[in-house]
Amino acid sequence: METNLSNLNISNKDTDTINNENCLYCNKPFIEELWCKECISSLEKLAENGDKVAMFNLANKYRDGEGAKKNLEKAFCLYQNAAEKNHIEAMFNLAKRKSFYWYQKAAENGFTKAMHNLAICYYNGEGTEKNLEKAFHWFQKAAEKNHIKAMFNLAICYENGKGTKRNLEKVFHWYQKAAENGNEDAMFNLAICYRNGEGTIKNLKKAFYWYQKEAENGVKEAMKAFYWYQKAAENCVKEAMFNLANRYYNGEGIEKNLEKAFHLYQKAAENGIKEAIFNLAICYKNGKGTEINLEKAFHLYQKAAENGVKEAMFNLAICYENEEGTKKDLEQAFYCYQKAAENGVKEAMFNLASWYYNGKGTEKNLKKAFHLYQKAAENGIKEAMNNLANRYYNGEGTEKNLKKAFILYQKAVENGVKEAMFNLANKYRNGKGTEINLEKAFYWYQKAAESGDKESMNSLAICYINGEGTEKNLEKALYWFQKAVENGNKDAMLNLTICYRNLKETEKNSKKAFQLYQKATENGVKEAMNSLAICYEKGKGTENNLEKAFIAICYENGKGTEKNLEKAFYWYQKAAENDHIKAMFNLANSYKNGKETEKNLEKAFYWFQKAAEEDHIKAMFNLAICYENGGEMEKNLEKAFYWHQKTAEKDYIKAMFNLASMYYNGEGTENNLEKALYWYQKAAENGVKEAMYNLANSYENGKVTEKNSEKAFYWYQNAAEKDHIKAMFNLASMYYNGEGTEKNLDKAFYWYQKAAENDFTDAMNNLAICYENGEKTEKNLEKAFFWYQKAAKKDHIKAMNNLAIFYKNGKGIEKNLEKAFYWYQKAAENGFTDAMFNLAIFYEIGHGTKENLEKAFYWYQKAAENGFTDAMFNLAIFYEIGHGTKENLEKAFYWYQKAAENGFTDAMFNLAIFYEIGHGTKENLEKAFYWYQKAAENGHEVAIYKLAIFYEIGEGTKKNLEKAFYWYQKAAENGFEYAMNELANSYENGKGTEMNLKKAFFWYQKAAEKDHIIAMNNLAIFYKNGKGIEKNLEKAFYWYQKAAEKDHIKAMKKTEKNLEEVFHLYKKAAENGIKEAMNNLANWYYSREDTEKNLRNAFILYKIEVKNGVKETMFNLANKYRIGKEVEKNLEKAFYWYQKAAENGFKDAMFNLANCYYDGKGTRRDFEVAFYWYQEAAENGDERAMDILANIYIDKKEIDKNSVKPFCLLQ
Repeated sequence: METNLSNLNISNKDTDTINNENCLYCNKPFIEELWCKECISSLEKLAENGDKVAMFNLANKYRDGEGAKKNLEKAFCLYQNAAEKNHIEAMFNLAKRKSFYWYQKAAENGFTKAMHNLAICYYNGEGTEKNLEKAFHWFQKAAEKNHIKAMFNLAICYENGKGTKRNLEKVFHWYQKAAENGNEDAMFNLAICYRNGEGTIKNLKKAFYWYQKEAENGVKEAMKAFYWYQKAAENCVKEAMFNLANRYYNGEGIEKNLEKAFHLYQKAAENGIKEAIFNLAICYKNGKGTEINLEKAFHLYQKAAENGVKEAMFNLAICYENEEGTKKDLEQAFYCYQKAAENGVKEAMFNLASWYYNGKGTEKNLKKAFHLYQKAAENGIKEAMNNLANRYYNGEGTEKNLKKAFILYQKAVENGVKEAMFNLANKYRNGKGTEINLEKAFYWYQKAAESGDKESMNSLAICYINGEGTEKNLEKALYWFQKAVENGNKDAMLNLTICYRNLKETEKNSKKAFQLYQKATENGVKEAMNSLAICYEKGKGTENNLEKAFIAICYENGKGTEKNLEKAFYWYQKAAENDHIKAMFNLANSYKNGKETEKNLEKAFYWFQKAAEEDHIKAMFNLAICYENGGEMEKNLEKAFYWHQKTAEKDYIKAMFNLASMYYNGEGTENNLEKALYWYQKAAENGVKEAMYNLANSYENGKVTEKNSEKAFYWYQNAAEKDHIKAMFNLASMYYNGEGTEKNLDKAFYWYQKAAENDFTDAMNNLAICYENGEKTEKNLEKAFFWYQKAAKKDHIKAMNNLAIFYKNGKGIEKNLEKAFYWYQKAAENGFTDAMFNLAIFYEIGHGTKENLEKAFYWYQKAAENGFTDAMFNLAIFYEIGHGTKENLEKAFYWYQKAAENGFTDAMFNLAIFYEIGHGTKENLEKAFYWYQKAAENGHEVAIYKLAIFYEIGEGTKKNLEKAFYWYQKAAENGFEYAMNELANSYENGKGTEMNLKKAFFWYQKAAEKDHIIAMNNLAIFYKNGKGIEKNLEKAFYWYQKAAEKDHIKAMKKTEKNLEEVFHLYKKAAENGIKEAMNNLANWYYSREDTEKNLRNAFILYKIEVKNGVKETMFNLANKYRIGKEVEKNLEKAFYWYQKAAENGFKDAMFNLANCYYDGKGTRRDFEVAFYWYQEAAENGDERAMDILANIYIDKKEIDKNSVKPFCLLQ
């Protein structure tokens, strides 16, 4: 935690002032980087001659020891001389040196501020040589005299080891002192110390306290509120879930995350938070954090509305109106709008007004419509302002009032309502409610038109036609009429037609008419296009030009105009009939594609043939295609081959590729791989990427020619660079495997990425693998998830399985078992064995779907039959216990055997058990021993234990206690508690090893700590009798008790004890002052049926025990006083003992103590202290306190009864 010194007021470094004169020796300017050896002498000469700048620069050199030996006395003298000659910076430096002198004098006389400033001088080397030890000394002196900044700076010295040794404890001490005295920087650093446990014990509560203190000085508290919401939500506090969801939804205090928001809304809704139900509905409606589901949205709106969420009533109305998630029901929609409006939902007021106005879902009622528009407008609905203005303008539901209408149109316009702009423009144009003002009318028509209002576009065009509020401009008028037409304004269509008709009549044969037709054509006006073509054909307004009249190409391709295929066809036909070759070809295309006329392949064929016979290359190629594909005419591969060959020989590249394919497949000619390769090569060399790919494929697989990985690589690379997607993938694979080139994972990754971005699913899956494993890219699970998902959605089977794994484990995405199940199922149904196995597991344990053992069995069987070893094992278990099928031990044995033979260790163990007890096969102890041994050698801890037993008792092998001991030891060292107990028994009784009671004790203890009941009992015996350990009755008692708690009847029988003896042991221990025993005895008195129930005795023991400082008992005693059970109710004493238990770190007591302060029960009401104990409880994991804290932070209120209400009663 590197920190800078606080508030240093003195400049860090002096600025050199360089003399403009040159050095007397080197004749170069005095530039800092260019000092020559003689420069110092030159400066001295200049200084001696009274040059103040030279004096100053020379002083700097003596001060810093640059180019001259360091000499502070000379530096001081030169600064003084320069200062006397009014050199300002010299005066400043001299002042600093004198400042240092006087700081020193004042500091030595005990002046605290001077001590601090003197320390800064030493720290930065200002006015004196830098000396961190002296800086530290004076910071320390000033800090000890309560100088706050000195405290902070002293802490920095200790932290960074400047002037003293690094000492985190002292860092903490001085940050604390400075923080307590109000230094904000110290507060922040102190919080970090507490948070990280630097120089003190880690204490998040105190870290939080100091962050909070700093926050009071202006730092936003959103992150702190988020922290507590998160803590409380993790502990299932429903209100916190909802609030945390809001944070994720809006990105407040945390990065926006709609999926997490959705999940938390769902959890909060399940716990009955009505607002969460409403928000969840919104998520489903808009697809925020989940897929759109209108039925669920409707259902949840309904539920939220029933719970009194007024906004839900409004949204429910919209669902009924628009048939979203339910049947259309206007009466029900009207009812819901009405209810929402009555509850103050302003949007509902507006919609309800419109329904009354239009008589939708109810009878028409203009007065109610007017009233509701008024209410909505008053509540800020800007569209309501426009509609209210209309009501005033037309006198609907109120008296006609043009002035009020005009004012409201103005208000609506100010709020950006484009319809209001149009209305306002009309009022300026007609002078209704205001004076006529055509300029303003034009302005607002223009604004509204630019905002997309079609009526305004038409009106704006009229303004340009008539010159209203602007100059006449026919081109702009035509433009806006056309825009209005495109937006569906019928008036504009009529106006545009009239314009062109008038244009023909008034400017017939004129150049102006021609220019306007040309301009209109460029803007896509169909009427003008035809007129322009006629102008060229007839020579009207321009020279006769049949080629330009052949504008059909422009019509067809939309070059400079909107497409007009009918006109294109007309012109193609006219030209083709006049033997225009290009027109023949284009006419053929028209018939072929059916764009300009009805599709007619026979006519298309006819015109392709006509153009081909005239050597039109594209026509030849298309004719070949016609023969190749057949269709309306008979398929003829020989003729297809003929025309592809003719075209290829004329260097038509596409034909080269097709000719190669015909040679390759023997279509229309004999199969000829050499010629296929020749034409693929020709096409490839001419840039046909498909040919490059096929050529590469031929070289890679040794088809057509000898296998050549280098040439395959070359052509894959060429095709990939031309965006051939499969080539990209194959190129990536060659880089990945080092085939035909050096292995290069960077380039493999690059090409996988390119292919993936072009929707090649194998590449997507491989790219995801790269991101998942961090192969030549940073590991990025989110990107891996993204690509697995992309590939899976495109039916890539392996990607489906991988995607399921990511959903299952929450890798790169929030864990979602339902989606994991879905993708396992998809992959399994497509034959992917791993997915079959995983799907079976999901069916077995009910992950992401309902538990279904029959389906689990089915998929285990499918996977097992496909050779999946783990599935064989699970299938065997299902047969063994009759899960999802009838019990069948023979089949269980068969599949255990298959899995064991495939090396599955657990199967080896289970197979051994089957041989041992004769399940599904004859009993065979030798084979049982064999498979136990195989499993043990593979590390199966229970098999190791069983193998030891077989050696111990001589089953399936010769008895061998040494080997039994060896395997018990192996199993025990692997953490198997049963083996630990047996190993201890071996050491105790000298079986297979020498007797060793200490080791016996050690292993009994290890097993007992792992809850082995017999070992607990044996350990108690060792403590009781002092075997292998010093005799210790308390510990003996402890382990007897532990064994009893696990299974008291069995444990007591094992140790030949009974409940009565345990009771007496408690009693005896309690009498001897063992405080845990007192608590247990008190609890026994209070609740056991095995001894005399005596509540008074219990209470007395609780009182004795609290004196011994047992915090749990303090808490219990407080509860007794609070409730008045077994003792008279006394809230003051309850408060006292809650306080004691809380001070001893008992979190439940902290929470209850906070409630006491909050409610003023047993003590004064004190919200600040209540807040402190809520904070303490939250830091110790109490979720109720966390939620209360979160609410406090988010509301930014003092703790008071209205803003914070504890969710639980005192315990």
